[in-house]
Order: sequence, then structure tokens, then C-alpha cells
Amino acid sequence: MDNIRILTEKIEANTLSIKAVKSSESKGRKFYEPECDVRTAFQRDRDRIIHCKAFRRLKHKTQVFLSPESDHYRTRLTHTLEVAQIARTISRALRLNEDLTEAIALGHDLGHTPFGHAGERALDAISESGFRHFEQSVRVCERLEKNFKGLNLTAEVLDGILNHTKGDFSECLEGRVVRISDKIAYINHDIDDAVRAGIIKEEDIDSEICDILGYSKSERINTMVKSVIFNSIDDIVMDSEILEQFDKLHNFLFERVYTNPIAKGEESKVAGILTGIYEHIIKNPNKLPSEYNVVVETEGLERAVLDHIAGMTDHYATQVYKQFFIPKSWTMDV
Repeated sequence: MDNIRILTEKIEANTLSIKAVKSSESKGRKFYEPECDVRTAFQRDRDRIIHCKAFRRLKHKTQVFLSPESDHYRTRLTHTLEVAQIARTISRALRLNEDLTEAIALGHDLGHTPFGHAGERALDAISESGFRHFEQSVRVCERLEKNFKGLNLTAEVLDGILNHTKGDFSECLEGRVVRISDKIAYINHDIDDAVRAGIIKEEDIDSEICDILGYSKSERINTMVKSVIFNSIDDIVMDSEILEQFDKLHNFLFERVYTNPIAKGEESKVAGILTGIYEHIIKNPNKLPSEYNVVVETEGLERAVLDHIAGMTDHYATQVYKQFFIPKSWTMDV
């Protein structure tokens, strides 16, 4: 028991699938660090993510509905936790590395903008090189956290975060588990939130979809998770019948929720808020918090302003916009 980490690594070697990434076989970190006596490399990554500032800010960032008044709507943080739970369940059943899976899941949305995907689209339109939240999540981990020193995470966690949503797939199965778990989580909790908001009713979902996937959030998640577990051999996949209904459910959400003028009507204001903040700071660089000077000096003002805005919560972005553009009420002491 002198070195708990080594014991854990031996347990991994003896119990995990041959397709799992073992902690002792990690490609390592960009900058060398002595190993911990207690935690494996992936356990340390998980802990660093949980304790970073960007993770805490997720509790005040939009998932689907902008700044909801009710306490029960998902935020970017609760979405992240649901993804982590689903991903861990799948990884455990497949004998993959749960710690690696959890670290990727907890870090996958660290770079998400205020106001959800509406904010991402706004910054993408502003930036000449484009803006994608999964790339920003990696940037948060490598460059922006810990006073711009970065978290120095392992290559496997960074790869999983970068490839969790679009384009190339993660090199490791654990990252691919997070990718599919992200979809399972959001498609089900977005239905739950939309029902709560009165945008749709459960009975609006096509009966064929419900007959196959289930008639409740729990039933649907259970069906999808089990489909992944029992059909993932060389890759992480659902069976064709479940995937077909999953796609139909996603199309239903797109038509009834994601483009719903009532649910998403306020999103038209997001571009104005974020573009206004961006342009104002570009014209008035003294408005950029001084800690971003290190980014200005090495990568330019535009990059620093994008980083600053991307890290904002919904409330903070709104307050900054008001500070820049809304006159304060005039008062006179008497």
C-alpha cells in the first residue's frame, strides 16, 4: 500500500478490456510532472477539471432555454453531469477506463459560450478563423485555466474533448463513449425541459418512436444505453433500429423545440449582445480585463476578446452589455 496508484494501475491491467486505455499506458502530458502516489493520470485530470473555474461557470450557462426562471431546467453544468453519468455506465459495462471516460465527459463543454449554441454561432460569425466550442474547450484546458498556464491534461483526455461532437472520432473508445453519451443525454433532457416549458407534450412524440425507445425519459435512456452496450464490439454504436428512431426523435426536437419561435425567440438578441461587446472592446482595449494581456501579447487582441467573451456566463454577458451601452439612471444627492 506504499503506492496506491501503482496498485490501481495493476487492477486496471487485470480487469479492463484489452481495448481500454490503461492509465499506465497514457501518452502523457505536454509538460512533465512527477506521478501522484494515490491517483492515476486520468483521475488527476478529472480532479483538475472539476476544480477549475471554467467548470464552475457552467452552472450559469444556457443549455437550451436562455436564463430560465425555474430551478429545474438544465444548465450546461447539469448537462455535463448527466453526460458523465451515462458515459460511466457504458464504460463500466464495456470494461473501459471509467476515469478517462469521466474526465473527458466533465471537460467536454468547458469552452462553451454564454447563451448556448446561439452564442457559439455569434462568435463563429465574429471570428475570421471561426469559433467551435469543442476547440475552445481544449484551449481552456491547454491555455486559459490556472492563470493562463493550462491544466496540463493527458493527451487522451484532450483528444476526447476535441472530438466529442463533430468531425473526427476520438482515438480511444472512451472518447467515443462520451460522444454518443452526449447525444443520449441532450436528446432526452431537452425533451424533458421542453415538456416542462409547455413547448411540447410527451404524447406529441410519434407512437412508433415511443414503442421502440420508450414512453418516458428514463425508458428512452435505458433503451439507448443498453443498445450501445450490447452492440459495441469494435466501435461504440447503437443497433440500426434504435439509431433510426433516435434520428427521428432528433428531427422531432429540431422541428418542435430547437427552431420553435416561442422557445428560441430571444436568441435573436444574442448576436447583438456578443457582437456589441466584442466590437466595443476592440475599439476600447482598456475595457478588456488586464489578466488577458498575456493573450494579447502572444496571440493578439482579437483572440483575447474572443476568449474573454466565450468564458462569460449568461448573466455576466448581459451585465457587461448593459455597462457598455445602457445609460445609468441619473441621481443627485440632496
